[in-house]
Amino acid sequence: MRVLAAMSGGVDSAVAAALAVEAGHDVVGVHMALSRNRDQFRTGSRGCCSIEDAGDARRAADVLGIPYYVWDLSERFEETVIADFVSEYEAGRTPNPCVRCNEHIKFEALLDKATALGFDAVATGHYAQVLRREVPDLRTGAEPGAVRTVTELHRSPNEQKDQSYVLAVMGSDRLERSMFPLGGFASKDEVRAEAERRGLSVSNKPDSYDICFVADGNTQGFLRERLGSRPGEIVDAEGTVLGEHDGAYSYTVGQRKGLGIDAPAADGRPRYVLDVNTTTNQVVVGAAELLSVDTIVGGEVSWLAPDVLDDADEDGWVAVEAQVRAHGEPVAARARITGSDVLEDPEALPGTVLTVELVGATLRGVAAGQSLVVYRGTRVLGQATVTSSARTSAGRRAAS
Repeated sequence: MRVLAAMSGGVDSAVAAALAVEAGHDVVGVHMALSRNRDQFRTGSRGCCSIEDAGDARRAADVLGIPYYVWDLSERFEETVIADFVSEYEAGRTPNPCVRCNEHIKFEALLDKATALGFDAVATGHYAQVLRREVPDLRTGAEPGAVRTVTELHRSPNEQKDQSYVLAVMGSDRLERSMFPLGGFASKDEVRAEAERRGLSVSNKPDSYDICFVADGNTQGFLRERLGSRPGEIVDAEGTVLGEHDGAYSYTVGQRKGLGIDAPAADGRPRYVLDVNTTTNQVVVGAAELLSVDTIVGGEVSWLAPDVLDDADEDGWVAVEAQVRAHGEPVAARARITGSDVLEDPEALPGTVLTVELVGATLRGVAAGQSLVVYRGTRVLGQATVTSSARTSAGRRAAS
């Protein structure tokens, strides 16, 4: 196959490209320049798209003996990932920029451009697995006894590095054209050892963390620079004014520290952000137990497992595990999709809604804008962007 290897300049993508070459594919390396004002060097483990990173990617490509190019996707990155990040916080929601980058850059702009240029697949250094198996074809019009091949996205055995959560948004069509050569590695040390064995100079390069385009790690400062000062009130659940803020966008649901409240709660317990109300420009705070929810609703659904819906009960519910943070614990739940016949057409998802009811548990601090991902074991079933969450009688019935 002709494979385009996305090379960030880090050890993961370099080893992924090496493994694609070793597998006999015709590989071309490409580095995505995502920043309009690239620094010469990275700042420790922060930042992205420095000239140093591009140079590291080029040197890795030279070692592997593959062609190498730099694609300028900075305008697309600014218009989709960064603009979405700012507008979501401005609207009182909590976005995940890594999810949006995978959706709009790596598995939309990059993969679609690769397909247009005649490549069969894109290989990246993500920690996840793509598995294929045959299942009975129960779709309308299928011949009796017919089977179909299902492409599945699964967690990586490396639990600390597993990235299936941020990949769930990619959709089944793009999953078919994606390769994750690091999927079977159980530890980062194994990957670094592979890089060293192959003579790749990035074998000991530090991992990057946090939000790549906020190089100094100061998210509030980044937002304030973009959105300016917008003073408002900090209130409790009853509406009593407790303090003032300089911009509601600086607060996220579940936040405990840095609330800007001088007076302690009457009961002496910590307060948490319960809601960011952009209509009134108020930040609502309260006790920790008010953050617990058992029902989560999401839109912008991406569903990767239409065969699983064959197991749905008469009301459309299927057993799942739900996760709302990249490395959060999955929680037993049941899920239902409404608004589209995903069994007949798994890509016909505009306007669909994913509802999840937790079973025997609650989750704390679920915010609108977060990514809700549902699993069955290691398999990713689907994803949605959280629109609302609540403590409901439906959730408690499910738990009983």
